[in-house]
Amino acid sequence: MLTVICESPGSLVAHDRPRPVRNPGDVLLRVKRVGVCGTDLHIFTGHQPYLEYPRVMGHEISGVVEEADSDSGLLRGDPVYVMPYLSCGDCIACRQGKTNCCVRIQVLGVHRDGAFTEFVSVPRRFIGKADGITLDQAAMLEFLAIGAHAVRRGEVAAGQRVLVVGAGPIGLGVMIFAKLRGAVVTALDGRRDRLDFALNQVGVGAAVNVGEGDEAELSRLTEGEFFDVVFDATGNPKAMERGFRFLAHGGRYVLVSIVQGDIRFSDPEFHKREATLLSSRNATIEDFEVVMKAIREGLVPDAALATHRLTLAEVPAGFQRLLDPAEGVIKAIVEC
Repeated sequence: MLTVICESPGSLVAHDRPRPVRNPGDVLLRVKRVGVCGTDLHIFTGHQPYLEYPRVMGHEISGVVEEADSDSGLLRGDPVYVMPYLSCGDCIACRQGKTNCCVRIQVLGVHRDGAFTEFVSVPRRFIGKADGITLDQAAMLEFLAIGAHAVRRGEVAAGQRVLVVGAGPIGLGVMIFAKLRGAVVTALDGRRDRLDFALNQVGVGAAVNVGEGDEAELSRLTEGEFFDVVFDATGNPKAMERGFRFLAHGGRYVLVSIVQGDIRFSDPEFHKREATLLSSRNATIEDFEVVMKAIREGLVPDAALATHRLTLAEVPAGFQRLLDPAEGVIKAIVEC
């Protein structure tokens, strides 16, 4: 089967690998769609924590069942999505239902090989039926679920002022689900094309360009009070540190992005606000279900989000262009 391997940063090579052998309790999937995530871009550029090369990337997965146990509830040809965070089920996090931050988590495409290939074998409990949605939509569940999970972590409520810093796919997912909770959402980004997408496709209330006067504009939009909840989805340490300045008194700051290194902030400013600092990692099955429901109800602009498409065979030569801001990529989908 055709498999694309990231052998080292900047190097994607096509190989012919044997089809995986399904173990009892697993489901063998014929991969149909794989979304390209910021994580994949970081792997390609050599900036992804928790990773060793070579690696088969790809964790935003939809496909159809090829083989499954007779008592699995799945039949050959069933369309499915994959929960790519393979949790142990036994650790302190899993016992609390926080499978997204399992102590021994194995994320497909990061800790173990993912879906830039034609077949994958995955334990049954990480497979969900893609009922009532398309394969394209099923491949977008994962990144949208990250946004939905972050919004849940931030306890966003109707009428609250929310700032999302970073208007890439994850940030847009945060905006979508904050809006669905009735929040007044502002986007902050350095790219005008992404801010225009947030305005025109997601329907945020305001979009502010990073640069001179941006803090004054954010103050004006909130009558000097700033934001009840701030989300960072930039993956930029300086942006993450700067985001503390946009918190209202009593506000919550949710770091959705992750970087290698330390994040610093002013303790007096943090304390006088009695602010809450939260991290948000991955998502849980509850978040996937929230996203599925929203997609079925037509509340997610998924067709607009899927801006680019390439085949698995085109990945080695075509992946580099997805990094080019001039391409205007929001979500690229690989067809297998």
